[in-house]
Amino acid sequence: MSKIDHGGLMERPPTPDEIDSAAHASTAIAVAMELDGGLRISGENGSPVQIAPAVGHLIIELLGHVASGNMVTLVPVGTMLTTQQAADMLNVSRPHLTKLLKDGEIDFEEVGKHRRVPLEALMTYRDRKRRRREDVLDDLARLGQEFDQG
Repeated sequence: MSKIDHGGLMERPPTPDEIDSAAHASTAIAVAMELDGGLRISGENGSPVQIAPAVGHLIIELLGHVASGNMVTLVPVGTMLTTQQAADMLNVSRPHLTKLLKDGEIDFEEVGKHRRVPLEALMTYRDRKRRRREDVLDDLARLGQEFDQG
């Protein structure tokens, strides 16, 4: 008998069986939602439970990440992150994140001697950085076209 790993996909990548299962489940849920305008499952005592479309789409998105082989962590909006959690989410070192905080790039709060980063502030920084990168790439493409024509 194999031991079931309850550690979760926030601590390890999904196994091939989990990837396959998530891909099939995602498709099945999407089809069911398209047919029913929502998702119906059996609740306690077999009574039907209707899952709202927005929740169903969230489930499909989660399963899509697992089906792509990604580790997954659910973080509620309003969450305060440690500097290590915030660094992990940005895929940077904790010292680099600390520099970003000190430089005022990301808002944070002091809790005792520790810094806590609001999830919203971290996502704002990430989106701002992505937009800047896209703008620079657009400028480079435009300059390349101008150079080719000149």
